[in-house]
Amino acid sequence: MKISESDLIINPDGTIYHLNLLPEDIAQTVITVGDPERVSEVSKYFDRIELRKGKREFITHTGYIGEKRITVLSTGIGTDNIDIVFNELDALVNIDFESRAIKKDLTSLNIIRIGTSGAVQPDVPMGTILASSFGLGMDALMNYYVHELSGDERLLLDDIKSHFAHLKHINPYLTAASDKLLNTIGKDMAKGITITAPGFYAPQGRLVRAKNAIPNFIGLINSFKSNQNRITNLEMETAGIYALAKVLGHEALSVNAILASRVNLEFSKAPNKIVDQAIKDVLGKISEIC
Repeated sequence: MKISESDLIINPDGTIYHLNLLPEDIAQTVITVGDPERVSEVSKYFDRIELRKGKREFITHTGYIGEKRITVLSTGIGTDNIDIVFNELDALVNIDFESRAIKKDLTSLNIIRIGTSGAVQPDVPMGTILASSFGLGMDALMNYYVHELSGDERLLLDDIKSHFAHLKHINPYLTAASDKLLNTIGKDMAKGITITAPGFYAPQGRLVRAKNAIPNFIGLINSFKSNQNRITNLEMETAGIYALAKVLGHEALSVNAILASRVNLEFSKAPNKIVDQAIKDVLGKISEIC
């Protein structure tokens, strides 16, 4: 099947529309960060950098640690941007740009998010580096995709929907982390369910001036438990990353630098140090990925 010019937009120079990248520009192992300025905070640890490109909020560096080729790419904030980044990353490796046809032999990328997050459990302190065992989406992204659940995902999502049943306007979705990446990159990290919210303020239970429609949102979240599974933290990309990675056949893991305690109403005095530790933890294990 030939993909139309309006469905897959390729720039005149042969690059993909938003990311401004050629297929050869990306490695099989991709680190995503939200903040464009964080790209250089990751790539400064590379032994050498072979490519630097940028367009809008999407900054890309590709280089090497030893013999391991790695791409680090900024996504911007939110699952609307994840929709763009993941579809275009997949197109770069799995669509022939000349024929506009899907390749016969598909490539599975290893995609690791390094991002910031706030803890909703009192025993997850600021400074924790946490790997998301599941991404729980409170946004609407996966209403637009066919998304099949495993048996374990379905059972856990049923318990979550029961817990949040009184919130009639929310239709959550759930996806597990890549077992391969969870057992390599995330093997020594704290773990838990990460909620992905469609905003930073009221959608994450923050109260500034506008009145929240869901009172005591943090209490509602941290009181959930299903067997050994509990919700540990909040952010804005993980669930979209996990769900689209699964739909497209890629491996994904979200690594969260915990900068805030939402229970204790505290924010870290040294956020950059915590993020840098998360970066070093990931890069220190990245050679273990096949």
